[in-house]
Amino acid sequence: MDFTKEMKETYTIISPDIFPTHMELISEIFRMYGYNLVIAKYEGKEVIDTGLKYMHNDMCYPAICMVGQQIYALTCGDFNPHKTALIQFQTGGGCRASNYLCLLRKALHNMGMDDVPVLSLSFSGIEKYSGFKITPRMILTGLRSLVYGDILLLLKNQVLPYEVNAGETERTVHKWVDELSRQFRAKKGLSSGDMKRNLAAIAKDFHDIPREKKHLRKVGIVGEIYVKYSSFGNNGLEKFLLSQGCEYMIPCVLGFFQFFFSNTEVEYRYYGGKKVKKLVCGVAENIFAKWEQGIIDALKPYPEFIAPSPFENIKRLADRVIDRGVKMGEGWLLPGEAAELIEKGYNSIVCAQPFGCLPNHIVGKGMVNKIRALYPASNITPIDYDPSATKVNQENRIKLMLAVAKERLNNPVQEPVKPLTAEELAGGAPRLSHETANV
Repeated sequence: MDFTKEMKETYTIISPDIFPTHMELISEIFRMYGYNLVIAKYEGKEVIDTGLKYMHNDMCYPAICMVGQQIYALTCGDFNPHKTALIQFQTGGGCRASNYLCLLRKALHNMGMDDVPVLSLSFSGIEKYSGFKITPRMILTGLRSLVYGDILLLLKNQVLPYEVNAGETERTVHKWVDELSRQFRAKKGLSSGDMKRNLAAIAKDFHDIPREKKHLRKVGIVGEIYVKYSSFGNNGLEKFLLSQGCEYMIPCVLGFFQFFFSNTEVEYRYYGGKKVKKLVCGVAENIFAKWEQGIIDALKPYPEFIAPSPFENIKRLADRVIDRGVKMGEGWLLPGEAAELIEKGYNSIVCAQPFGCLPNHIVGKGMVNKIRALYPASNITPIDYDPSATKVNQENRIKLMLAVAKERLNNPVQEPVKPLTAEELAGGAPRLSHETANV
């Protein structure tokens, strides 16, 4: 089903909720260019059941969540199905995410709703539409908005566990989402000068939030891009860690795009990729590095905040763990981000993975022993997310990880580190020392 020029004026485009905060800003960018993009924020068992109803339960968990959100949006009565289109964001790689369009169309066909347009937003230009044009300027504008989403995510995660006045951190996030949206509607906020001023003002606002001085366990979150960022996909992982007295850190979304562009160099060297593509993506990577530096510069006046490292550092750290030719899924980015978080003091790492995602299990569970050998104090727990996985089981395994972290504060790990067995890797977390002694 084509998305025509006439539809642009009258149709609502429903997107799954992928990134926290970022999606609200992206929806404003779409409105700048004449598209009414709405984020499907539906959660709960009924959404999962909707996804499972229209696709096989062996399909990857992010597909079940995202397709479930969009189909639920069509059927819950909040939107007119005859004036609604659906959109999926894709990288166009070998990941099963490249099949999401087909899965979504198959679901609509089974529902007798073939007249609902399904749009693809992809750098690879998988599909074309007469009334849906993604111009280079629109892409650049949308990517610039990610910088704001990243600094808001970064600062929220570092301030929220320590706030004196409950809710002040979230209110500050909402304040800036509203302010930036207002600026976008006025065709402002996205120039280099505007971004520099806004980033500095955001950093100051979070710095001014009163915070308690207390010692919390620090947890880093890495993994597959959807379950890493989506609270729906990871069963409220961030909220749970907060309830356990933890400060958590999630790498910036910009890093994933830098990973995507950086891989063209590997493709050129290893697999005979096109030189033109390598050069273009090299330019894009440099642009992202400048945006990333903008966040770093905005946080320099506030040493209490941990800023992201330049992406070149993640490359360097990843090279110690795995070859960068391993680029399927999150590829070498996952162990690189894990190493960076550990070096910043987040020794406990939750590796969030959809069950059955082979690429992420290779670079997630498969790299645990190597990372532990490089960082003896690290404490890594892979957590699988799946429709059949219980939240209680996931949280119990995270509690064990936190118990190990507490124990290691009193009894620091000494080299050499004993490799984990296959059974321990499958279980997700190392055992407490007294439990190990009794085995």
